[in-house]
Amino acid sequence: MDNIMAEYEVIAGPQRRQRSLSRPSPVGCAACSNRRPGWFCSLGSAVLADLELVTSTISLPAEATLFTQGEDARCLYLICSGYLKLTAGRAQDRQMIVRVAGPGSMLGLYAALSHGVYEVSAESLTPAQLRPIERERFLTFLRNHKEAQMRAVQCICQEYRFALQDACRISLAETVAGRLGRLLLELAHQIGEHVNGGFRFPLLLTHEEMASMACTTRETVTRTLGQFRKDGTISIEDSVITLHQPDRLQNLI
Repeated sequence: MDNIMAEYEVIAGPQRRQRSLSRPSPVGCAACSNRRPGWFCSLGSAVLADLELVTSTISLPAEATLFTQGEDARCLYLICSGYLKLTAGRAQDRQMIVRVAGPGSMLGLYAALSHGVYEVSAESLTPAQLRPIERERFLTFLRNHKEAQMRAVQCICQEYRFALQDACRISLAETVAGRLGRLLLELAHQIGEHVNGGFRFPLLLTHEEMASMACTTRETVTRTLGQFRKDGTISIEDSVITLHQPDRLQNLI
């Protein structure tokens, strides 16, 4: 873990994507404004304080690889700020984007608990701040805190739900509009915030990446998003997308 901390101590490097909706990096878990109900870091104050004792803080630049599919899962990573994309498949072959992970997500949880390898690769979409936790220290932390054990189970269940959503998006939505609408709703629930009866979240994925997740082409994604904007279902401004009528997208599925 020392090598990881040294490598990512300073945020640097090129950023080819415009980022919006950036939140300030938290200075401590208890004071962090990014904590969300149901995520691993939404623990009681005493348990949270013990979690901080077994973690450190690292900064990751945009477009940097955190870990690679197949590597030994020696660490877990709690995202404090920023966003990462999780992909399955080898870099030289076809890859599939599994999901976008944001603040509060615990990466590598299943792999660490099973003493296995990372099932996916993780790459930062934006500059990010994370708390790495060595596997053995995390397991000791779990043994000492029942609340953390229950939260770990909840997070594993959440990962199952994400995987089910991914399968349903690919298999059950019959039209491109339906698959793209489902993808936007999934992103809204995973990394978005409620606003005026809808959702708002940063548009972190390129049209090509969205096309991969919706099993279509980049040109079709561009055209379908344009139709959604024309209908008033969504709006996009400064790399931030707002879902004004999520029910309309739901009806497409």
